[in-house]
Amino acid sequence: MSVTTLSAPAGAVGGPGAAAQLAPGVEDDGADCAVPDPGLSPANSMLPDPFTKLNGTRITAKSDWRCRRAEIKKLAEKYVYGEKRRKPESVTGTVSRTSITVNVRDQGRTSSFSAKVELPSGSGPFPAVIVYGGFGADTATIKASGAAVISYDPFAVGREGTPRNNKQGAYYSVYGSSSSTGLLMAWAWGVSRIIDVIEQSDGSILKADATGVTGCSRYGKGAFVAGAFDQRIALTMPIESGSGGVGAFRSIARESGAQPLSSAYSEQPWLGDAFNSFTGNPNSLPVDTHEIVGMVAPRGLFIMDNPHIDWLGARSGAVAALGGAEVYKALGAGSNITYWSDVQDGNHCAVRSEWRTPLQQHIRKFLLKTGSDPGVFRISSKKPGNLSEWRNWQTPTLS
Repeated sequence: MSVTTLSAPAGAVGGPGAAAQLAPGVEDDGADCAVPDPGLSPANSMLPDPFTKLNGTRITAKSDWRCRRAEIKKLAEKYVYGEKRRKPESVTGTVSRTSITVNVRDQGRTSSFSAKVELPSGSGPFPAVIVYGGFGADTATIKASGAAVISYDPFAVGREGTPRNNKQGAYYSVYGSSSSTGLLMAWAWGVSRIIDVIEQSDGSILKADATGVTGCSRYGKGAFVAGAFDQRIALTMPIESGSGGVGAFRSIARESGAQPLSSAYSEQPWLGDAFNSFTGNPNSLPVDTHEIVGMVAPRGLFIMDNPHIDWLGARSGAVAALGGAEVYKALGAGSNITYWSDVQDGNHCAVRSEWRTPLQQHIRKFLLKTGSDPGVFRISSKKPGNLSEWRNWQTPTLS
């Protein structure tokens, strides 16, 4: 199979420990940015310019990205995923060598859930990767690389199989079963509460500043959203996330065989209720997933895709990753994003030999902070993405 291989773009950061300062240590670094209420913009068949603010001006400095990211966040919450509620009034819990418990109180309501912990060999404290639902990056490789595995059951926080007006799980126990927030964002909220508890622990078992997240299929959608909306996550690793995941909405709608947006919206209440208005006309969305990719920048992002199953829309995944990589480049962090769809095994959510070495490299670089391997784009010739077909904007040189 021929493959497009791109090494780290110019302006990439490198060197041992280069990733150490990438996660700002707060869930939402731009929470204090003044963001106007985003209205709908005119329909646009091209990917929106991630560098143009809501007021129509373009950002000129790397420092401008912080509040531009806050605008993208608000657009994504309003039109795609639903609101992610901020940290509750009270989050308590425990971290042991085998489990994490989370107890939440907000607005007079309470909920709780727990997650299993598996530690690697050694004395610790350890970085950790939160694995959605038992399906994500290979847990044996994660542990062998020196990171703990936190097994997270997203259904405890947002259950599938429920109608949109009667959502269930820890998130909805607090914020209401008729909340317009979709499951992906509820799951992301749960990940953030796990990180809260790790931060509050004594740090003897798990490191608070070295958390990754991964998942495959629906859980890949979840891991992508979790990483985009919590800046404490140092490494985000979505796998085969398909429609409603990494794949650009505008491209999904035109990719032959990809799961239609209407199907992804109705299969489960993954996406926010407001997204229903755009399933047939994604050109009217004022945001797209390349900008959600950009929300992760400059932190570590390793996107894994499967070009053998049309339903997964890997061509659209490549388009979104290439578009989001422009944000990474503009921030001087081009070596911190990897997209890899050049794989031989077509089985959904398989453990793949091609991903083992880059997985090890990403854990070293972003969680152990001992590596400096550059990111790469290995795009399968079966599902190539062509960013030039989808953008009418150029990437600025930011001061």
